[in-house]
Amino acid sequence: MPRVLVGLLLSVSLAPTAAFAQLDLQDGGGLAPRTLFSGSGRVLVPHSGIQSANDIGIRSRTLYKIFVPAGRPEGVVGFGQDEVVRDTVQPVASYYAETPASLACLYALVSASAGCDPSTATAVASGGARAIAIVDAYDYPTALADFTAYSRQFGLPAPTASTFTVAYENSSRPSPDPDCANYGGWDCWATESALDIEMAHAMAPAAHIYLVEADSNDNSDLYAAVAKAVQLVQAAGGGEVSMSWGGSEFSSEAQSDSTFAGANVVFFASSGDSEGTIYPAVSPNVIAVGGTTVSRNPSTLAFENEVAWEDTGGGFSVFEPRPSFQSSLSSIVGSHRGVPDVAAVGNPRTGVWVYNSFDNTYSGVLYAWNILGGTSVASPLWAGIVNHAAHFSASTAAEETLLYGNAKTAADFRDIVSGTCGYYEGYAAVSGWDPCSGNGAPQGTAGK
Repeated sequence: MPRVLVGLLLSVSLAPTAAFAQLDLQDGGGLAPRTLFSGSGRVLVPHSGIQSANDIGIRSRTLYKIFVPAGRPEGVVGFGQDEVVRDTVQPVASYYAETPASLACLYALVSASAGCDPSTATAVASGGARAIAIVDAYDYPTALADFTAYSRQFGLPAPTASTFTVAYENSSRPSPDPDCANYGGWDCWATESALDIEMAHAMAPAAHIYLVEADSNDNSDLYAAVAKAVQLVQAAGGGEVSMSWGGSEFSSEAQSDSTFAGANVVFFASSGDSEGTIYPAVSPNVIAVGGTTVSRNPSTLAFENEVAWEDTGGGFSVFEPRPSFQSSLSSIVGSHRGVPDVAAVGNPRTGVWVYNSFDNTYSGVLYAWNILGGTSVASPLWAGIVNHAAHFSASTAAEETLLYGNAKTAADFRDIVSGTCGYYEGYAAVSGWDPCSGNGAPQGTAGK
């Protein structure tokens, strides 16, 4: 089986500048935009993100998507080393995606630069403490080397033995995801791990990042890895656990809610990259994180707005009752749990740079950089921002109470009031909580 994503690209006539396709003046006097953000590229779901009917309640899938700019060569996944420009603001010449500096600017972790322009912003976040545990499936053999390369590219502190640890569900190291060998490293759980640790580190670079590897994507293994993550975070004095995976809801899901509990541990889970609700995001014991779209001026790249991402997961749980921290939303959510609680960038067309070298060599060329999105971006970002806030709540319930209590404070949250999501685009982003963006995106660390 070829190690490429099936049907990667359609042939296109526009020559891209990467997240931008250059356009000219149209005949007849009409003026086309000088640049088109994200071009006319394609969004791909990796093999690890596909759920079958037999998986529901048994196995979880990854929640990231890949953006392929228009004009990329047929069958090419990622960007080759011959395209990489080291130690620059954007790792690939003429291609643009969000960086640690532009994200820190967008979410007010650093002093604002002009438009939080991803092509010029250089100030990265500092801070973070104690621990953030990332739980994913299978082994990611190049984790330390890739984490180091990512940090070097963007001027973040390099991981060391005191700031990065790979741990296992059991005492033995898992095998890599077989899909990495079958389809390529961008199409498997290794990319999920790379994305998660890099996003958490970008927001809280001084925190100790634990990558806890489950033996497989079976829920039983992932939940065992969560238990290991809880032990590690508690031993570090408290912190966060982020889970960028899940699957469709199932009738017995509430029996697993106790998995996501532990003193001095706050749990985050991605809400999904398609319409509807998934588990464990709907668990009342986790903070469900949805995805947004970052709107930028197509000519200057200046930040304009953050709006709902139409593909974000959200809505009302089929099985989980409304938790106490949503009591004030009873007229909106009814008697069931509403998700997400909060949101951050997720649209792959306004995605982030990720570095992953594992099984990403094709015809002798390493394709280690790519542009990714999905709520897999948003969950570790929020975990990092809450860690950066240094409040360290005693439980997820305490953190949820804090978030909902401060949600209407404009200085603390960016209320997402534009855009739609859900089945038939049936949900709209409105003032206050909504099932597209929850209470909104973060503004700094206050109130968190």
